[in-house]
Formats: sequence, structure tokens, C-alpha cells
Amino acid sequence: MRNSLSLAIAMLASSTALAQTAPPTLPFRDPTLPIDQRVDDIVGRLTQEEKASQLVNQARAVPRLGIPEYNWWSEALHGVANNGFVTVFPEPVGLAATFDPDAIKAMGEAIGTEGRVRWNQVERSGQPHRIMQGLTYWSPNINIFRDPRWGRGQETYGEDPFLTAKLGIAFVQGMQGDDPLHYRVSATAKHYAVHSGPEPTRHSDNITVSLHDMEDTYLPAFRALVVEGKVESIMCAYNSVNGQPACASDFLLTQRLRNAWGFKGHVVSDCDSIADIQRGHHYVASYAEAAALSMKLGVDNDCAEYGRTAGATSDYDRYLEAMRSGLLPEGVVDTSLRRLFRARIRLGMFDPAGTGPYAAIPDSALNSAPHKALALKLARNSMVLLKNNGVLPVAPSKVKKIAVVGPLADQVDVLLGNYRGTPLKPVTALEGLRAEYPGAEIVFEPGTDFLRLAEPVPTSALTTPDGQPGLRGQYWANADFSGDPALTRIDARVMFDRNAPAALPGVATVSTRWTGSVAAPADGKYRIGIEGRNAKLWIDDKLVADNTDQQQRGPNLTEMTFRKGERHAVRIEQAAGRFPPRFLWNEIRADALGKAVSAAKDADLVVAVVGITSALEGEEMTVNIPGFIGGDRSSIDLPAPEEDVLKAVKATGKPLVVVLLNGSALAVNWAAENADAIVDAWYPGQEGGTAIAQTLSGANNPSGRLPVTFYKSADQLPPFREYGMAGRTYRYFTGKPLYPFGHGLSYARFGYSPVKLTGATIAAGATLGVDVTVRNEGAVAGDEVAQLYLHFPDAPAMPVRALRGFRRITLAPGESKAVHFDLDPRDLSSVTAEGKRIVAPGKYTLTIGGGQPDTGAPVTRASFTVKGSQALPE
Repeated sequence: MRNSLSLAIAMLASSTALAQTAPPTLPFRDPTLPIDQRVDDIVGRLTQEEKASQLVNQARAVPRLGIPEYNWWSEALHGVANNGFVTVFPEPVGLAATFDPDAIKAMGEAIGTEGRVRWNQVERSGQPHRIMQGLTYWSPNINIFRDPRWGRGQETYGEDPFLTAKLGIAFVQGMQGDDPLHYRVSATAKHYAVHSGPEPTRHSDNITVSLHDMEDTYLPAFRALVVEGKVESIMCAYNSVNGQPACASDFLLTQRLRNAWGFKGHVVSDCDSIADIQRGHHYVASYAEAAALSMKLGVDNDCAEYGRTAGATSDYDRYLEAMRSGLLPEGVVDTSLRRLFRARIRLGMFDPAGTGPYAAIPDSALNSAPHKALALKLARNSMVLLKNNGVLPVAPSKVKKIAVVGPLADQVDVLLGNYRGTPLKPVTALEGLRAEYPGAEIVFEPGTDFLRLAEPVPTSALTTPDGQPGLRGQYWANADFSGDPALTRIDARVMFDRNAPAALPGVATVSTRWTGSVAAPADGKYRIGIEGRNAKLWIDDKLVADNTDQQQRGPNLTEMTFRKGERHAVRIEQAAGRFPPRFLWNEIRADALGKAVSAAKDADLVVAVVGITSALEGEEMTVNIPGFIGGDRSSIDLPAPEEDVLKAVKATGKPLVVVLLNGSALAVNWAAENADAIVDAWYPGQEGGTAIAQTLSGANNPSGRLPVTFYKSADQLPPFREYGMAGRTYRYFTGKPLYPFGHGLSYARFGYSPVKLTGATIAAGATLGVDVTVRNEGAVAGDEVAQLYLHFPDAPAMPVRALRGFRRITLAPGESKAVHFDLDPRDLSSVTAEGKRIVAPGKYTLTIGGGQPDTGAPVTRASFTVKGSQALPE
């Protein structure tokens, strides 16, 4: 075993050394040559197996050419993910609430800069880049959040294609930069296409969708990011669309993406979705056929598996087999390789060390003060004031005692959402309130154990078999714990940073066993368990948590009664795990609700921080809580234990401010009727607590606007599995929502002048100029989001209305600003029932205001007529 371990380490060192010492004079390493010449030089030198080895996310090193290994998989949805300490911005659904493309672009630049810093640091270290340490980021998610029950809607920019397109373009441009030859980092628009749940069946679902809904809802943002944003990469989805797997769809990949939109970048598959063409959709008979079909239709890179055994070809052998059997012409492979190496060259991977426009970014740009300030700005501007009866703002000088209730007030994880990084100094809602109200006494009582965060079991509670603090950790270089462990040590606790140095460097497959005992510091009931895939926990030789279910994402906890000092035997095992598990617990508080009510009775103000978390809604995971299923939601109501807290503290008669933390719409009907104020804070990122507190105090005048419709109940919606847009989102919903798309109150008041148009009649194909003046009629400064909605001539398949322009402006009290919109033919277009995009003839009405018309928001209207019609490109 020791010999095999030494051999693996030696092979890795040899590969790295060869990559570093290969001849630097090959043409593909010459940055003065045209990119196409450099690309052709690389591809022309590769053998057939070397070609196959480049087609998967874990592209292999080619030592003889000095080509290092490269893992294409990195994430940066709202900050660099899983790659050390970074700036963490609000979750994208909260970013969408800002309606601010300029700030989103600045965020993309900040994320790209931090990603470059992390890349440069690894480059200087001489170590290979691991997964999540690359420059190819699989973000943004621009799927349309068509139904609030979808658990991954938090990752999107909401339910509107126009808003999604504008924010997605801004993100891509910020990430990729404007250098004509080099990307700062590359972005990926995902998941192409028609993908928004359900999560548990995504690997086999066939989505039937009309050409109208395809053109009107599901494709516009992708088109915009390709045609206008020049995004480098597209990720194809798991599901099938109208009978064809998305990663083997002639319509999506060839007709639209490559032909109609002229996409020149590379297509990457969602992870294992090429295998799903065979095993999930049964569309072909073998993995080799799936690989060949998808590549011939334009997929270039196969995210084939999460990890691989050292030296194995199990991820790329399907491509080798397809080439050798004649299923996949080598010329097709060469086309994909050219796209992949073009991206790597534009990222500077084959330029001389230390050159290129991004090589000299200082390490100080990571977690910099400007990035922290931007995170706070975005968090502040994402706050949506849903309701206010006048209780807000509450100046710090006006309150002496605040009762903070709700299970989420002191938690960090809920701030960060999913696909997130690790911030240096995150600010919880409770911490933010204490900082903003330094003269007030603040008492925190959660009121419920629901959603209380499990913490790592501390070293003080753990004892190794031989009586030392911590647990004994044994590490095997295999998947089945066979033979003697390669390493035995004492681990203070089972809680490791994902990017910590590996226990067995250079070993791809590691299994670990921790043993010892656990004791509580006092009598009490605890929830205790583990988080992490392929992990199991035994207490007193009883299996109490089994995470071998691949959908288990959050903590798997069991309730247990402890007596002070009484020790219980612990064994934790993880077979062939990529990331070590976490051993967690939390104490169940006695009479939690009663304590919250007592705190409320003694307070001047009650702030309830409630909602849901990414441990309940998210990507394909096991959640055993009523109202949640497989990462999705079966109910959109606020969970009952939290609503019980709201009702109990409101019964004290004290003013109640509800702060929602959530990644999707919540049917907070009781709060809408009974709370004094409601602020939606989303998953607001590392500065979320500061933004929340400043919004309550008035230091931040809330200016966020809802990027999704808040329905009163899921009963107002069609079945979740149906992808037809009738009855969904503000564009096609004809009922009365709880809070409409675009809604958001302010501490200021805004008024709008009459609209001026460049013409009352225009020819189809012309651009319409629109002017309006916005005035702050209130007593405090504030930001207004002027929203332009278009109402179309009456015809089949027309929406109720559609957002076609928006502008965020800052106004002092009494100040006015002119706002101008140019509506080009695509802005004025609509989609026929047959799926053709046209500028239709007839009478149009537009409204501009602080929200949709007829929702209580101030608006101004104008009408115009279009003469003739014009068909627009797909």
C-alpha cells in the first residue's frame, strides 16, 4: 500500500515537472501569433487518446507538450465559490431586486478579479489547480423562475426574460472584461434550456413546450447573452425538450445556438448529463453513442463525473470508443478541441508566465475594501419594503429595547444562499442590529427550534479512544477501508475547509474513519448528526445518519437526550468522499416560544427574522420537512413553526417588523394582514446584517423591487410540472397576487410627469423614443426604479403586459430627473401563437412608474400606434 501511494505521488510530481519543463518554443506558446494559428498548432500535435482526454471537465495533462491538466469546473454565481476566503455578494434573486445592471457589471468585475487573484496565487505556488480553482466559471444561471416552487430559482434573476437578459449581460461583461485578446475569466450561461424543475426528476424529464413559450420566455435571455453579451460558454441542461435531450438537441444546439445566434464559444454539459442521454432518457443505447451524438450537435466539454481514480480513463473512454468505432469523426472532435483551446488561450493559459493583462492583479484585490463596499451596496439596494404602516424607519434614538425573534437572526449560512464562497467577516441580522442600535438593549430569543443551525461539535465535547481531546482520524488510500490506514492522527473536530490541504496529497481516492466519544456539557436534548456525501454516523454502535443517498445535501440530524458528562461512542465513516463530512449538533431549547413572548412583552419593538434557507430549497436534495420535496417546495407558505412565532409575539401588542430571508416567493398572508412592516432581504450575502439593520433605521432607504410575483398560494398556479406559461408570472397571471412583480415601497414619495413620445405613430421596424421626468416628492433622499411596461394590441398569445425598460435613479428631496428610453424593434416585439417574433401592427399603451399599473404604484401612461409589421430574427 505504501508503495502504491508513493508511486501515485511520484507520478503526480513527474507530470507537474514535465509540464513545467516542456519546450516553451512551440508555436502555441507564442502570444504574438494569431489565436487560430496557436489553436491549430495544439490540436495538430495531439494523439487520438490525448484528444479524448481533453473533452471532459478534468482535462488531462499532456506532459510531452507541456500542457498542464485543467479542471474546467469552477463556480461564481455571486462570488467565487469553494476557493478560500472571498467576497460573497447577495444571491442572484436578490441581485435581481436591485434592477441595477451597472452594479451587477461591477460585481462581475470584482468576482472575476478575485478569481484571477486565486488563480495567480496557485500559479505562483507551483501546485496544480484543483477543481473550483480554474478560470472558467459556470455562471450565471439565467433560467426563468417560472414557478416559486422551484428550489433553484434563488440562483436566477427572477421571472422576467427582459430583466434577466439585461442583468445577465452585465454580469458576463463584468466577468469577462473588455480586453480584445484576453478574458479576465470566462462566464457560462446555464442551463440551456427550458429548465426550472422539478429537481428530483430532472435527469429523465421530457419538457413539452410550445414554440410560443420557447421564443417568448425560455430562450430570449440566452439569445441576449450570446448575441449582445458575447458569453464564452453555454451549459446544456439535464432535461429533454420536446423529445430531445437538451445536450443532444438539434433545435437548441444547432438551429438556434450555432446557426441563428452565431455562437462561437464552447458548450459544456451539466454534470453527467451526457451519460443521462443514455441512462436517464434512454435516447441511445450506449455512453459512446451519447458522447458521439452530443458532440456532433455541438457539445464540446463533458462534465463527466465529480472525481476520478488516478490514471483511470472512465470519464473520457466513451469518446475514445466513439472515435475508434466510427461513431464520432475525428474532425468533429477537432472542432470541439479548437473551441476549448481557444478559450484556454484567451484566458492566457499558454502565455509566458507573468504576462497578460491580468497577471499583475495584486493579492490585495481579494476581499478588498471596495469589494466589501460593493457587497453592502448591493445588499442595501436589494432590500424590498413589502409593507409599512408607518412604523419604519425606527431611528436608533427612538428605541430603548428591541426583542429579536425568529430562528434565522443569528445565522450566517442563510445569508450566503447556495453556490457560495466563504466570507471573511459576515454580518448576521442580529449583529447588524446590535451595531446599528448601540444604545438599545437587544434581546434575542429564536422562539422555535425549527431551522436552528447545527454547529460543529466542539473539541471540548470529543475524546479519542485513548483519552485525548478530539477524535482519532484514520485515512485509507482506497474506497473500501482495506489494509492498514495510510495515516492516523488526532483531529480536533470533524469540520474541515473544503480547500484545506489533502490529508493524503496526490491520492485521488481517500476513505476516512473517525472514532472516539462525545459528551454534552449539561443535561439536555440535542439534534446531532453529519453533513457530507457518502458519510455515515454511528452513536453507541447504532447507525443514526446515513448520507450515502446522493441527494442528501444538508445536515442529517437525529434527536438525542444527553446527560452531563455521559460519554457515547462515536464512529464516522466516509468511503471515497471528495469533501470531508461535518459532525454537527444543536441544543433543543426548552420553552423557546414562551421565552420569545416574554422578550416581546418587555420590548418597544419586535423584529422577527424568519423565512427559509438553502438547506430547504436548492439543487436535487433530500429534505424531510413538510412543504419541501427534493429541493423544491410543495407549499409556498411560511413554515408553520415560524408563523406561530409571529402570531405569538404580535399578540403582545408590540409593533412587529418582519424580516424575510428567502430565495423564492413566500405566501406571507398572515404577516401581510397583521405585521406592521415587512422587509424582504433575500439571501443578502456577507453584508446582509448591516443592510437589514440600516434599512430598519432609515440609514438605507429601501429601493429593491420584486423580481418575482408573490402569490397568495400555490393554488393560484398551474401544476408545477407543466411548462406552459399561461397563468404564470406577472406577464400571464390574471389573478390578484399578494405582492406583484416590480413592487417595492420607499420612505420617499415619487411622482411622474406626462410621457413624451417621439411620435404617436411609428412604422414597424422604427425605434420609439420615450421621455419622462421623475420627481422626489418626499422629505428624504431615495432611489426610484422607473419601470416601463408595454401593453400590446389584442391578439392570441399576447401577455397582459411586459417589462421593456427600467432605470434606477437617485433623487434628493424635491429633486427631479429626466429619464429617456429608446425602444428598438426587439423591445417593441411580441411573439405570435406560432412562435414567430414580430413587431405587430396596432395600438400599444406603455406605462412608466414605480411598479406595474393598477397596483397602487405611481404611473403615467401614453399610447401609440404601429403601422405595418416586421418579422425579427430568431
